[in-house]
Amino acid sequence: MNKEELTYYKNKLNQEKKKVTNLIEQLDNNGVTKFNSEVASELSFYDNHPADIASETFEVEKGIALEANEVALLDKIDDALKAIDEGSYGKCQTCGKQIDKERLDFLPYALNCIDCQDVVSSIKTYNSNQRVVEESVIGNPFGHKSRYGDKDEIGFDEEDSYQSVGRFNEVRNSPEYEYDYNDDTYVEEIEKISNEQYKNQLPD
Repeated sequence: MNKEELTYYKNKLNQEKKKVTNLIEQLDNNGVTKFNSEVASELSFYDNHPADIASETFEVEKGIALEANEVALLDKIDDALKAIDEGSYGKCQTCGKQIDKERLDFLPYALNCIDCQDVVSSIKTYNSNQRVVEESVIGNPFGHKSRYGDKDEIGFDEEDSYQSVGRFNEVRNSPEYEYDYNDDTYVEEIEKISNEQYKNQLPD
């Protein structure tokens, strides 16, 4: 890649960096990433409706997610600018091949060719430092492994419980499903009194 092309992509990256930085500042200035000061300053949320608190929390989480996305994009732009200074810009960091100019025109901060990026994107980075701590405990939902170890043994897992509830609902909603009140389950004596018996005990 010649000097003129590097200058073109450097200017394009700086413009993109300015745009992303302005967006991050705008998110902070608009308070999208912060809780409402009136709500956050209360000693107790007891008198607030749970839906209001949930809405506030949802909006703040959405704002934080948007900001995190822009910060991650800013890191990619900085890495691309660093690659220009080091003379490695335009080469795939994974395989070393030249990245297509069409790709760089669309994503000037791309550091991998399209083939290597497909492989990188397909890898689940659950152990990344940017993931929440709870994921290490929750694990993969609807897995086929036992919850009580890493062995490949068949157990009653999340998928089985989901299917079991689904089967119960199908049976319960069917017209044939009726409660059997004449079973052998224990019923307290007071529950056996009918309305008619109760009325007969009342004084005239």
